[in-house]
Amino acid sequence: MRLPRTPSFRLDGQRALVTGAGRGIGLALAAALAEAGAVVTLVARSADEIEAGAAAIGEAGGSAEAATLDVGDLDAVARFFAQRPAFHVLVNNAGTNRPKAMQDVTAVDYDSVLDLNVKSAFFVAQGCVKRMLAEGAAGSLIHIGSQMGHVGGPNRSLYCASKWALEGMSKAFALDLAAWQIRSNTIAPTFIETPMTRPFFEDPAFKASVFAKIKLGRLGQVEDLMGAALFLASDTSALVTGTSLVVDGGWTAD
Repeated sequence: MRLPRTPSFRLDGQRALVTGAGRGIGLALAAALAEAGAVVTLVARSADEIEAGAAAIGEAGGSAEAATLDVGDLDAVARFFAQRPAFHVLVNNAGTNRPKAMQDVTAVDYDSVLDLNVKSAFFVAQGCVKRMLAEGAAGSLIHIGSQMGHVGGPNRSLYCASKWALEGMSKAFALDLAAWQIRSNTIAPTFIETPMTRPFFEDPAFKASVFAKIKLGRLGQVEDLMGAALFLASDTSALVTGTSLVVDGGWTAD
């Protein structure tokens, strides 16, 4: 009897791009892809951080390079993709948040969050896809969304707007690109403990409210997302497109 074989999680021979890769989630996902054999390009505005990250990946036996890029500069994004061969995996991770009650949100706040979380994510994905199509490369687009792209949250009107938009954008990408075997999915985490989120938990009331919603009883760690990214990047998810992998400890199940 010939048994089915589990598709490989390996990414040998694949080129991967991770935005916002200087720290936190981005750096962890870059490390995960490199550990699986991908050649990873770490992108961020902070040259020192991504160079240190690429060096650490190299010391761990992986292959990585750092590329300083402001993904909010769309001309620079276009030049970036024009100068490189196609990537097979994109992790669209760069993002920001300005937690405020909706009545306190300014136009500057709106532009800051929506421009990075939606507009930049769209045109980074477009730039990546154009090179993939030009070179006949199949692959996987992975957008880092949030549980707040599935539910609402107090003081999160801008963040929710951006992450709900990302979910719809990814579904439409999946339909546009399926004929070329380019998949598009999101990962939707709960609160992950990172340098960006850690200050929020200095407020005991906020921390208690979060722990009441995460049914598994703990904050997420970057390691909780590494397997999710590897699944969506690899052949193990070859029939998965246009969906969201929710990694939220049960938050949205309630």
